[in-house]
Amino acid sequence: MSFSSETKDELCRVGLSRSCCALAEAYGVLLYCHTFDRREIRVITAGEGFAQRLPRLFRRAFGLSFDRVPAEGAGGKRTFLITDPEKLFAVSAAFGQENDFTHHINFGVLENDCCRASFLRGAFLAGGSIIDPEKRYHLEFFTAHAAVSREVYSLMLEMGLSPKDSRRGGSALTYFKQSEAIEDVLTTMGAPLAAMGVMQAKMQKDMRNAVNRRVNCDSANADKIVAASREQLEAIRELDRLYGLTTLPDTLQETAMLRIANPEASLIELSRLADPPVSKSCMSHRLKKLLSYKGE
Repeated sequence: MSFSSETKDELCRVGLSRSCCALAEAYGVLLYCHTFDRREIRVITAGEGFAQRLPRLFRRAFGLSFDRVPAEGAGGKRTFLITDPEKLFAVSAAFGQENDFTHHINFGVLENDCCRASFLRGAFLAGGSIIDPEKRYHLEFFTAHAAVSREVYSLMLEMGLSPKDSRRGGSALTYFKQSEAIEDVLTTMGAPLAAMGVMQAKMQKDMRNAVNRRVNCDSANADKIVAASREQLEAIRELDRLYGLTTLPDTLQETAMLRIANPEASLIELSRLADPPVSKSCMSHRLKKLLSYKGE
């Protein structure tokens, strides 16, 4: 099951105890479903949880049932349909549109915070999706009604959310790209487990990135150590050829022998091997003197 399907199943487990919230959620479903006009209501879903929730939601919100109990169709999709004129009138009347049907939000239905959250839940169940956060961060609401999308955008801003908007073909998108913003949306709609999933995915990505940065840094440091050691060894061999290492001052002779014996050691490691141990800066100074030594 996809992360989006799991998220919607979690949302479908939210209770329907408050009639005002059920009405708001049904409103979100209708404005983001396949068809909602004076002739029909058509809600298409492949989600088992949503298919089970829809009849209960419409009974709670409007006191009515769908005209057809759908069987599973191609791709596992079910189509919930209402064409009965009396039922369509009752649904429109619930949103104050019995005389003037429009695809605009009646914000009088969404006065309470709980109802606004329920509206977003319905909109997401009918026209939303979220990509697996292990891949990338993207949650969207998709509708054919541009006015509805603009109004939902404004509603989200009022709720303290931070959406973006765009167009895809002839439809409108309200979407989120930041993990923290997606967590806020999921929590608001009633999917805290999905929000935790996004949070955990981000933590794992951050951890992997930190490890990769450390590995890259260590690799770069190792390359620097190898290059410096190679230069130092070449200088020591040249000194041995020209003067002999026994002619070097005692400290430089010890440093040269330490480098020969420990070609891959860092400055800190070499400084600890000295007898007695010296500081890193002291060992660096000695190696620089070896590189510039001209004999005495």
